Amino acid sequence: MTLFSSLSPEEAQSSARLAELIREEITASGGWLSFARFMELALYAPGLGYYSGGAAKFGAAGDFVTAPEISALFGRTLARQAAQILEASGGDLLELGAGSGKLAFDLLGELQHLDRLPRRYYILEVSADLRQRQGERLAPYAERVEWLDALPDAFTGLILGNEVLDALPVHLVEWRADGLAERGVVWRDEGFEWANRPLKDSPLHDVAAQLALPAGYRSEIGLAAQGLLATLAERLERGAALFIDYGFGAREYYHPQRSDGTLMCHFRHRAHDDPLAYPGVQDLTAHVDFSAIAAAGVAHGLALAGYTSQAHFLLNCGLTDLLGETSPEQAGTYLPLAAQAQKLVSPAEMGELFKVIAFAKGLEIPLCGFARGDKRHTL
Repeated sequence: MTLFSSLSPEEAQSSARLAELIREEITASGGWLSFARFMELALYAPGLGYYSGGAAKFGAAGDFVTAPEISALFGRTLARQAAQILEASGGDLLELGAGSGKLAFDLLGELQHLDRLPRRYYILEVSADLRQRQGERLAPYAERVEWLDALPDAFTGLILGNEVLDALPVHLVEWRADGLAERGVVWRDEGFEWANRPLKDSPLHDVAAQLALPAGYRSEIGLAAQGLLATLAERLERGAALFIDYGFGAREYYHPQRSDGTLMCHFRHRAHDDPLAYPGVQDLTAHVDFSAIAAAGVAHGLALAGYTSQAHFLLNCGLTDLLGETSPEQAGTYLPLAAQAQKLVSPAEMGELFKVIAFAKGLEIPLCGFARGDKRHTL
């Protein structure tokens, strides 16, 4: 049985329509398309892309599981940091890409418990299908939740992105003895294939040249993620931006042993490395270069307020206190919660690979999530 043998007829048809759309753009672009553009269309083409279509993505029925889907403890713990920022800034909360709405639901519930509910909980969501699912889940908070089509021109409060940066398009670059090359996509013999072209003077060339990696090295450069930080820095008037994602600082990201990069695909809870297959029905993702993210934020006027592992962040925010609210003597309730907490903080699970990075503007308070284990010096 092949990896994609479980595709439904509807999924196969949708993917074929998206493939035709991409093929037309390749033709219009002279026969070659950057992988960054291919990835953008595969994930976000209106009505057809992975995140803008209607297929299930999250949880057991989807392709991968995120921390909010693992346990409500994640959102409840994160709410402690959110409450501190909301109180200090006097603003609202904006979540970028709210997925199934589970994180928003857990956050709002705990913020209500803490008496720190924001006036408005904004969600920037590109998928009409996900908006509908989020709306159903967040019905108890309907008077506070508002969906946006674009970033506001100005914002005060907390901007939150959980597994957002890894889902932004990346350029693929190869360092060769004869110079730099960008990896792109062509259409040949009824299918997508890889094709390189020399990388000329451009912002992408400048970033790649500064990395000075050895010949034969191939990796990703996330200009879109850096651009997002620049935009957020411009529009955040007072408050903080907090991102949770998997990745490394530059020294780890471009380690000699990671010479094939970090690009990965997810389909039905299986990871593989063929991003050109069946666009629109599989997730495409790359790890985050947090050094580049930090540099982009600082360069555009944000203060780097913290960087640490997910484990340290959750423990700093009181994960064990929340777990302790359930007595171990209630084994039927406590043991599943303890197992969920272990997945969130264990180095063998999400605890170390996932990082939390925070930027601030106009806030002078130290953020509670970074009280111990701050790793800013590694960036």
